[in-house]
Amino acid sequence: MTKLKTLNTPIFKEEGIPSIDIAAYSLQVEGLGKKYSLTLEEILKLPQSTLDCRLTSVSGFSVRANWQGVLWKDMFASLRGAEGHEAISLDQFNFVIFESFGGYKTNVYKEDILPDRWIFCHSVDGERLEPEYGAPLRMIIPNLWGYKSCKWLTKVKFSERNESGFWETHGYDDRGLIEPGKTLDINTHTRKPIKGGEVTEF
Repeated sequence: MTKLKTLNTPIFKEEGIPSIDIAAYSLQVEGLGKKYSLTLEEILKLPQSTLDCRLTSVSGFSVRANWQGVLWKDMFASLRGAEGHEAISLDQFNFVIFESFGGYKTNVYKEDILPDRWIFCHSVDGERLEPEYGAPLRMIIPNLWGYKSCKWLTKVKFSERNESGFWETHGYDDRGLIEPGKTLDINTHTRKPIKGGEVTEF
């Protein structure tokens, strides 16, 4: 059981929790006319890291955990050198589009990417994510509101054109920058002020 479940971290599942065959799972990466895929087994063979950070929701809560998986910078450094994969240019794009099982989509602006602070996450504190928290693979993007941290990740697409996602087309901010205010710290069950941007104050 992960820390997320132990802390009773709120679950958002706009399109329901998908039933995913882990053995058949693959992550698709596309951009500028090129594409390839990675199985979960291949992802687990890439350099693994632990990122201590907060996932902060626009709905008013924030949870700190040790998120484990592959850092953004390591994912694409590995793929650029992978035999049989034609490298996707990481220079000639303006947006990254994330898609999940069920059709959920969210967009991120190129200028908001933090290669050392984004992680393709499969585990928390050594425990595999539960399905309700995004297993087998999800994004953790601590500098943006939680709706940008796509769960049940199936595709990463590099695009020259913007494609606003589900919540963005329902009135949520298109960039998803975390704004100053107050949030419920799930770890301590107390409300705390936040200054905006990645929550590092507590």
